[in-house]
Amino acid sequence: MSPPNNYGISWACLTTELSFVYLFVYVTTDISNNTQVAVFIFSGLTDHKILQTFLFALFIVIYLVTIFANLGLVAIVHRSSNLQKPMYYFLTYLSLVDIFYTSTITPKMLSDLMSLKKTISFIGCALQFFFYAALASIDSLLLSTMSYDRYVAICHPLHYVSIMTKKKCLCLVLLSFSIGFLQSSVQTGCAFSLRFCGSNLIDHFYCDAPLVLRLSCSDTSTFDLIIFDPG
Repeated sequence: MSPPNNYGISWACLTTELSFVYLFVYVTTDISNNTQVAVFIFSGLTDHKILQTFLFALFIVIYLVTIFANLGLVAIVHRSSNLQKPMYYFLTYLSLVDIFYTSTITPKMLSDLMSLKKTISFIGCALQFFFYAALASIDSLLLSTMSYDRYVAICHPLHYVSIMTKKKCLCLVLLSFSIGFLQSSVQTGCAFSLRFCGSNLIDHFYCDAPLVLRLSCSDTSTFDLIIFDPG
């Protein structure tokens, strides 16, 4: 029998994520009714056929290695009783976030490398940026949490167990997810509430705020402050 997981993955994080996703979809659905652009077009990485094939093979190998390496790490931590510690608990969530973070952009990029039309819907672009920004923030916050865990372990070794309890670890993870999705909701709402009445060509292979703002025919000065300087 596999040992019990004292720091098991909590459903609370999934519930938090779904609540923000529901709010985001509701907002972007309303926003999409106020814009004249229904589809964005990516310029892509390259138009060279041979290079496209090479890049497709290279990136799909890197993508699969990333996915299976992170899944393997999660499985090892889950099954090993010696790894039921706060550091590995945070590392498990970091691996899961890396899987979803990579999957936000890479599959679409791989599809566009083999496709003549590199298009994405307005809602699809907003969703891609929403998850990309949220998961990037969560990734950074989890790394900060792991740094705090190591600080406690080094500077307060005798009180480490009483400080880094299971409840506190769960709260730190929930806080990271909540801040990440809340920040992304604000940034996405600001970026995609603008009017897009000109070009719909994004000079990249995924949706990113700076490139989307360039296509807007609205004044973006206020939104630049919110998106690029949220603090």
